[in-house]
Amino acid sequence: MITVVTKGIKVSVETNYQPEYSQPAHERFVFTYRITIENNSNHTVQLKARHWDIYDIAYPKYEVEGEGVVGKQPILELGEIHRYVSGCNLRFGVGKMSGYYIMAHIPDGRLFNVDIPEFIMIVPFKLN
Repeated sequence: MITVVTKGIKVSVETNYQPEYSQPAHERFVFTYRITIENNSNHTVQLKARHWDIYDIAYPKYEVEGEGVVGKQPILELGEIHRYVSGCNLRFGVGKMSGYYIMAHIPDGRLFNVDIPEFIMIVPFKLN
């Protein structure tokens, strides 16, 4: 698990290769990542948006942005945790992701960025 803390918001990431959904012969390697967001700050916060930088070793970086995470904009009270699972397809089987969340302090709405730690995705058989 990889973890980073920004302004009291702890973000942890765990990754898994999904061979049952992957098709190596067609350059499709599927990974899931489980994110845990923990509010250890002094404020109630809401996750408003996300920004991802995705690197597939043989292809240019691409970016993904959008509202919330997996269709939600969770509100986290002090000490609360939000977990979700999402996924990424890589064409070469080796890559990495990093990014940030845009959060808002509740109730004043002041926005701030929270880092998502960089994590690596490698198909296990490429490690040999």
